[in-house]
Amino acid sequence: MARVITYGTFDLFHEGHYRLLQRAKALGNYLIVGVTTEAYDKARGKLNVVDSLVTRIENIKKTGFADEIIIEETQGQKVNDIRKFHIDIFAIGSDWTGVFDYLKDYCQVVYLERTKNISSTMLREQNSPIQRIGIIGSGRIAERFIPEAKLVSGVSTQGVYNPHIESAVKFAQKWEINAYEDLEAFYKAVDIVYIASPHETHYAYIQSALEHGRHVLCEKPMLLEKRQAEELFHYAKKKNLILFEGIKTAYCPGFHKLMGIACSGIIGNIRNVEACFTKLEKPDSRELTDTHYGGSFTELGSYVMLPILKIFGKDYTAIQFDTIHNENGLDIFTKVSLKYPAGVATATCGLGVKSEGRLLIAGTKGYIVAEAPWWKTSYFEVHYEDANRIEKYSETFLGDGLRYEISDFLSMINGSNNSEFKLTRGESVVLAGIMEQFLKGEKRNRKCTDKHP
Repeated sequence: MARVITYGTFDLFHEGHYRLLQRAKALGNYLIVGVTTEAYDKARGKLNVVDSLVTRIENIKKTGFADEIIIEETQGQKVNDIRKFHIDIFAIGSDWTGVFDYLKDYCQVVYLERTKNISSTMLREQNSPIQRIGIIGSGRIAERFIPEAKLVSGVSTQGVYNPHIESAVKFAQKWEINAYEDLEAFYKAVDIVYIASPHETHYAYIQSALEHGRHVLCEKPMLLEKRQAEELFHYAKKKNLILFEGIKTAYCPGFHKLMGIACSGIIGNIRNVEACFTKLEKPDSRELTDTHYGGSFTELGSYVMLPILKIFGKDYTAIQFDTIHNENGLDIFTKVSLKYPAGVATATCGLGVKSEGRLLIAGTKGYIVAEAPWWKTSYFEVHYEDANRIEKYSETFLGDGLRYEISDFLSMINGSNNSEFKLTRGESVVLAGIMEQFLKGEKRNRKCTDKHP
């Protein structure tokens, strides 16, 4: 008698779960299903679990496939369970392909094909809040999004659209989702649109998705003109839809804690903020070859401007851009200086010049420093006049961090406003306006360069 075991959260039970259990049962004669506890889910980075452990177990019982149900509570339990229950086959969804190969030393490992289509009809019948995600774009950022999305309960990645269908098909095959060449068919299959296409395409795609009644999560910089940002936020509100800018730092727990401490008054009145983010890109990368929308500030400016806007606000009195350009006229290093009524700030970013990347917040009683990569905030320190007095803070940052913004986006769709303050619509509008100012200056610079080679 072949004994099979599988594991999962099984939150908001849907047909994908049902089919996985059905296929796992078909592999043998006896199926054991391990259901994760809330504590273990949190420890492994699963966010937004809705159903209680009791409800999830009951849903599995109702399928009739499980001969036995056990509870998974700790890392490393799988090996012990396989030994304890004399398991012949370990089965898991194919979106985990390769992750559990280490178990091949103990039993056969089978990765079961993922269910590509989650039926909205079935979900409505279950009154389930699962949202089907469609991705526009199939590049590097989209590649990071899918493994992060599967760790947020309540969403299912359904498909990908790219006008270059070959790229969409390749991406879809890798992640076992659907590829769409027709945008109308794409919109019909999804509830949420995640936009990870080139910066200059964002406006048209956001507008189109909103027109089709779809919530939108868009990569930074969301828009490159202030007027466009104001227009689309107004349109989204009119249609009762969520338009959300994906600057992951704004939603990660460590940055949230840092901002709270900075604004608590323990370092006094804040007078200076310095944020720096640099990395060295390959010369043939899109960021260093797209002379209209590439460059360091469009790529990294949203990150370094974020803490400045969160601390000093939107109403700066002066702004200045100082830029180093490479041979093709593209900015490889940009420093933005801002003046406020009660303080000053600098935002530095680079793709062709490497610098010490840190976040420094200086006040009248002390200062806060977070070393690189502060945009994935997991550790920072508070220093005072007394050099021996240092307060140290740490916070977990899981994976690529996209799961935090996806979770907050989903919460807003489901009617919660608890995350809205982390990056407000007004702040996104100001960011778009700053991007617009910068790009206009770059355009003038290119014209001058063309006239005087």
